[in-house]
Amino acid sequence: MIRLMSLLRSPVRLRHGHAVGAITVMAFLGYSLLGLIKFYTFRTGIYDLVIFDQGVRGYANFGAPLSFTKGNWEALGTTFSLLGDHFSPILVLLAPLYWVHDGPETLIVAQAALFSLAVVPFWVHVRRALGTGTAYLLGIAYILSWPIAEAVNFHFHEYAFVPLITAVLFERLQAGRQWHALAAAAVLLTVKEDLAVFVVGLGMALLFIREWRRTGAVMIVAGAGFLWLTSCVIMPAFGGSPARYWYYSGWGRNPGEAITRIATRPQEILSVLSAPDTKLWTILLLFAPLLFLPLLSPYVLAPAALLAERMLATDPGAAGWWGTRYHYNAAIVMALFCAAVDGAVRLRRAVQGRRLERFTSSWAAVVAVAALGIVPYFAFANLFTLSWYKAGSRFAAASEAIRRIPDNVLVEAASALGPNMSARTKVVAWAAKTAARPERAPWILADLKDKQPQFASIQEQAADVELLRQRGYREVFSQDGYVVLHARP
Repeated sequence: MIRLMSLLRSPVRLRHGHAVGAITVMAFLGYSLLGLIKFYTFRTGIYDLVIFDQGVRGYANFGAPLSFTKGNWEALGTTFSLLGDHFSPILVLLAPLYWVHDGPETLIVAQAALFSLAVVPFWVHVRRALGTGTAYLLGIAYILSWPIAEAVNFHFHEYAFVPLITAVLFERLQAGRQWHALAAAAVLLTVKEDLAVFVVGLGMALLFIREWRRTGAVMIVAGAGFLWLTSCVIMPAFGGSPARYWYYSGWGRNPGEAITRIATRPQEILSVLSAPDTKLWTILLLFAPLLFLPLLSPYVLAPAALLAERMLATDPGAAGWWGTRYHYNAAIVMALFCAAVDGAVRLRRAVQGRRLERFTSSWAAVVAVAALGIVPYFAFANLFTLSWYKAGSRFAAASEAIRRIPDNVLVEAASALGPNMSARTKVVAWAAKTAARPERAPWILADLKDKQPQFASIQEQAADVELLRQRGYREVFSQDGYVVLHARP
């Protein structure tokens, strides 16, 4: 009888499997299209696409994940291990893809696959908690969410692994599989050292759930220990430093001083969180589309811990952490969705009745509509703009400038063109001579029309090109603002 019932239900399973698979494929194609169009029309950048391309290529060649771009911070022509910059050994999983195609495009497509695949375990999680219809609505809302849009628009980052692993982690927690959940948390720690903060936050959340308290305590201890181990031992062993990204000088000179001040002067937290107001707008945009339901779940402590790590930063160098651009919010969006689901479940349990059941399904519909309504204001809007698919007026000149750079040479490149040479050259960011870094690359690909990240103005860029000419660099190519220079032997 049980076997018969299983056979009767199998067509339903198959139908949902096809539907979820179709949603996943469509998301993958959309994400890939957004990233690849930007790449092939020279709208990506050296940071961070070239950095990860160089590092994963090192793994693919059975070596260390070394980056010339990162090494350029120390001395021209040297390499720096990505494991000293951030502890992200999970990137080694992408190495076999480089045996199929060696280039940054591989990272763009891999990221699209990782982001889209996250919808599968998330759909299972939501269906078990709130039903099939809600699972589809929230799955679509995740796919269209602005944090994913901005992350896809930022070319590539190791956070691409986070939504998928997070969805698996919460689904395993929901299924009551303790060891599976711990294994997923352990995998999450290999993505980036600061995910230890997320794990600690999740452990704190589990302390509120009786049957998970022991697991929560393990996560807190393991997460805190792992953060210390990676920051103070492993990363320094690869050339890094615990102070490499210390943007909390307003709280203290080191983590000990900062934690002490936060604990003894909690009234200062609100003032830091509200200055600049970009922080408040980002927090609002993260919670409002979910109608603030994550706040009803203890699970919100996990993404909140990672969010606090960014928003409590005080230094201007952390400005990129505070806004809606880049990849940072992709690290918490799935956890916020899962916390919102748990919040909806708790709300339904607290207030019994048919009306509330209707509310939860209506809530999911509102979330999906909100995600769709926000699309025009973020990167996914480009997919629906015909002019965005056209290459810029300087495309031909850019292509020719890239062609003039020989293979296997060290080249200082304009940011937008660097990724398109990364597979065959040693790319570093074009930057002016400084006292700390007086040497220049033998090849320079400059852009005199678009301001570059390493210069204060276009005028400084023109001055640098003129200085290089005076130093004996020969002009190989010049057209439409692009200039290729080569050092005379």
